Amino acid sequence: MGSNIKTYEAIDSSLLIALPNPSNQAYEINIKIPEFTFLGVQEQPDFATFYLTFYPKDKIIELKALKHYVYQLRDIVVSYERLINIFYDHLIEVYKPERLRVVMNCNPRGGISSKLTIDSDWKSRGGEEKYRDWQDVNEWHRLD
Repeated sequence: MGSNIKTYEAIDSSLLIALPNPSNQAYEINIKIPEFTFLGVQEQPDFATFYLTFYPKDKIIELKALKHYVYQLRDIVVSYERLINIFYDHLIEVYKPERLRVVMNCNPRGGISSKLTIDSDWKSRGGEEKYRDWQDVNEWHRLD
């Protein structure tokens, strides 16, 4: 690896800033990150669009801080699978939402596209599976 290249251990979650939730009512925040870039395991640029579905409790995401967090990843060598898990874990740790769904749509490489999803509602992630929208098989086509 090049001397300026960093691995996933260098991803700094302290860049994420939480703001107080201005409401005690339930609501959904949807965030799209269309220019997400990072270095794949071959040190070649990879591109993806991230979609966040966020049900806040006491904290909300400060978007400028999220942008700085995302920008640091441009020089990070990491696989898709590790990246979505680290990103998800950091968001859960910092914001402690009622629900967090992260979808990563990776741009085609070699003619193959990938879509990765994590939802805190899944039982396998400790959720209660009280939201059923993640079971919609047509979601792939609804993201844009």
